[in-house]
Amino acid sequence: MAGPAPSDGSARIAVPARRTPPTAPLTALPMSIAETHDRAPGRQDRGHFSDLRRSILHELRLHGPTAPDELARRLGASRTGVLQQLRALEATGLARRQTVRHGVGRPRHVFDVTPAAQGSFPSNYDGLASDVLTAVATLGGDELLTDVFEARRVSLRARVAERLATALPGRPTLGDRVRELAAIQDEQGYLCHATIEADGATFRLSEHNCAIYQVAIAYPGACRAEVELFRDVLGAEVVRESHIASGDRCCSYRIAEQAP
Repeated sequence: MAGPAPSDGSARIAVPARRTPPTAPLTALPMSIAETHDRAPGRQDRGHFSDLRRSILHELRLHGPTAPDELARRLGASRTGVLQQLRALEATGLARRQTVRHGVGRPRHVFDVTPAAQGSFPSNYDGLASDVLTAVATLGGDELLTDVFEARRVSLRARVAERLATALPGRPTLGDRVRELAAIQDEQGYLCHATIEADGATFRLSEHNCAIYQVAIAYPGACRAEVELFRDVLGAEVVRESHIASGDRCCSYRIAEQAP
């Protein structure tokens, strides 16, 4: 259901909450490795974990396969509470149960983290991406760095254009293309939506999160490449009017048909 109309007189274009993935998934060159890491299966928001669940994951990562009784002892928690959290982790694919046999008697169950749990632990992908780009600039100077951003833009342009062609066959309007581009950017973590201005012919694309923020503040070429990408895939006039990396609350783009 669409939200309330913005107070500035523009009207939000409804963007579907869930979309069928295209045949060729939208991917990008690793401007920020976090772009792909954040979309990996099993990626979890650590803020949604209970303290006990987070502590269990930490113990399993540190010590490997561990029985519920031992986890309860180490954490000073009840066995029932630990089992409840282990089942929740198992249900979401972040922990797995293993059966261990020791001689005669009933087998013992132990739990361990799965590869999908990696996204629940701290990472430094922004730092890695920034370091890689610094190395590129050191080795090849600004010219090579510009070539890297251009290669990413070309790769993204092909993938976004394919997505638009698949989702919008025929002769879609500029509004249709802007709406689909907003959905694509939203899927990439930009908290993006599209609105139509009061004149009915101008559109606004607003990104309320910068998914490559650490790169963007260090290398303005990343943001310039985004503007060019939007112009290419929309075939429209695109003007950036606000910019997160410059201290604004969002990146906002005014979009209109190109003058004949």
